[in-house]
Amino acid sequence: MKLLHVDSSILGPGSVSRALTADIVAAERRRHPGLAVVYRDVAAAPVGHLSGAHLAAFQGAAPDAPALQADIAAGQQALEEFLAADIVVVGAPMYNFSIPSQLKAWIDRLAVAGKTFRYTAEGPQGLAGGKKVIVASSRGGFYGPDTQAAFLDHQETYLRGVFGFFGIADVTFIRAEGVALGPEQREKALEAARSEIAAAA
Repeated sequence: MKLLHVDSSILGPGSVSRALTADIVAAERRRHPGLAVVYRDVAAAPVGHLSGAHLAAFQGAAPDAPALQADIAAGQQALEEFLAADIVVVGAPMYNFSIPSQLKAWIDRLAVAGKTFRYTAEGPQGLAGGKKVIVASSRGGFYGPDTQAAFLDHQETYLRGVFGFFGIADVTFIRAEGVALGPEQREKALEAARSEIAAAA
């Protein structure tokens, strides 16, 4: 089996989502002996955000700039890693009610017609089904469905929607909420999330 481990937090060692993805991957290694893991840090080594030059290249124009050629190659590699994975573990902190722009840029390289989805007479069809996606979601406040701030959640709703669009029905969120509300709440959130990871394993 193959696992793709993706981190996107800009906080480095202080990141809650990075700590949780490491715990999730460790649990998956125990569950699947011999698991092959590919790691991608989209904060430390981001793929570029899409531009008009990217669009022209995707439509057949020759990308003459070396930097653009390298970036397109990096995007292709990101897509191939995703398609090859049986399990995808994504660290997704909430930034301003959504996901980090670096994570969005990575997802934009996965959303390729004919690879992860296609349009049919009956509507769009996902082509990347059969995978399991586990998202380590960290949030400074509380945005669950039973909170007053639930309408501001464009993080988990987006990720569930886009992976569903790719045909992936098995999407699990491991949440650590309220981590910016003080050390006690941060530790409580981490303990709750780690209990979920242990229970799943």
